[in-house]
Amino acid sequence: MSGPAYSSTPVGWREWVSLPGVGLPWLKAKVDTGARTSSLHAEDVEEFERDGEPWVRFTVHPWQDTSDDTRTLECPVHDRRSVRSSSGHVTKRYVVTLDLTLAGRTVPAEVTLSKRDRMGFRMLVGREALRQGYVVDPSRSYAGGRPPKDVRRRNRGH
Repeated sequence: MSGPAYSSTPVGWREWVSLPGVGLPWLKAKVDTGARTSSLHAEDVEEFERDGEPWVRFTVHPWQDTSDDTRTLECPVHDRRSVRSSSGHVTKRYVVTLDLTLAGRTVPAEVTLSKRDRMGFRMLVGREALRQGYVVDPSRSYAGGRPPKDVRRRNRGH
């Protein structure tokens, strides 16, 4: 194994995460070792220019089946990539870099913006983020802890 040495932080197959740099305190995420890049459900994605650089504006609905706490975010475009879905469909997606807090640790993560409204989780955490010191135990859920009960009640299911 190459790269810097990290202590291993255990996580389960699903976890509560936050994106502190863009003000999203709680999202339910699937930990997906089959995905290289992390992915975030985004709607109304549009590219624009700021100071001569490409940026992207998008809407995030952090809770499944509701528009409560909807946020419109703006981030610099890190990359554009062709991504193959689990069904084999290839799409071109914007990639942004976001700080991801998972199991009490915050790491930088490349995140593709995709339409995940039919999926049970608003975010996938992929291998690039996980290799920064996480070990996945697929028999566990929410090993990194849970938000307060009033937050969890809003996001029922899964």
